[in-house]
Amino acid sequence: MKVIFMGTPEFSVGTLEALIEAGHEIVLAVTQPDKPKGRGKEMQFPPVKECALSHGIPVFQPKKIREPECIEELKKYDADVCVVIAFGQILPKEILQMTPFGCINVHASLLPKYRGAAPIQWAVINGEEVSGVTTMQMDEGLDTGDMLEKTEIVLDAKETGGSLHDKLAAAGACLCVSTLEKLANHELTPEKQGESTTEYARMLDKKLGRIDWNRPACEIERLIRGLNPWPSAYTDWEGKTMKIWEADVVHEDSDKKPGTVVEVTKNGFAVQTGKGLLQVKSLQIPGKKRMEADAFLRGYPLSAGMLLG
Repeated sequence: MKVIFMGTPEFSVGTLEALIEAGHEIVLAVTQPDKPKGRGKEMQFPPVKECALSHGIPVFQPKKIREPECIEELKKYDADVCVVIAFGQILPKEILQMTPFGCINVHASLLPKYRGAAPIQWAVINGEEVSGVTTMQMDEGLDTGDMLEKTEIVLDAKETGGSLHDKLAAAGACLCVSTLEKLANHELTPEKQGESTTEYARMLDKKLGRIDWNRPACEIERLIRGLNPWPSAYTDWEGKTMKIWEADVVHEDSDKKPGTVVEVTKNGFAVQTGKGLLQVKSLQIPGKKRMEADAFLRGYPLSAGMLLG
């Protein structure tokens, strides 16, 4: 097929490469504009742009894809289908209906669960045991189009947002190739979604990572994993921000206030939560790299009775 590929972050790259390898002709890659990054604020290409240029694919970076001139630009490529994966802009009806096979979206959840911008992380935060990828015939709603194919991924006990991202990116790439093949052969029967059983998977921000020690230890531990590697879960420690990267739930309680360090050993420390203790295993403080809790305790004073948060 002649494909217009629309995507932006690293999650999209595997699917683009899989489509190329499967023999599809990627006539255009559409991605978000370059953005300044880092302390030097140097302009950086989106991952999809880097991948497309490495394969000699023309790139289009509209600020607003809805503008009439942008729509006319896409029409020039006479594509059979648009493949959309984490593009970052809402597509107008004119684009959704522009190609014979419409727009096929690769969404990182088992729709209709976790419609929205951050389905991967919310699946971990909410304690889902199974997640997956759905290919969907896009409509004008937010992730509400008819479902085409699904593939499931069982989450590990210590799954993080980062590890599930990589698993679903690989699964989505394979699924998209399958969907396009079946689409071309008219072998798919679209399925209506129905109502979602989960809240909208809203976009992540740094404020979400602030640990509320009044929450149960199991919820805090899932938050830590879900927000790893970004934006990360954190708490206040002596006026500084302490990021917590890994922790275990201890099904015990003390009579201390939530946020209180109740035990310090040479291997780590435990914090009282609203229900149970949280054993901190890996953390990071300003100006330092991530470290194991025992290494932190060798260099910084932390004693039972101290209050975090």
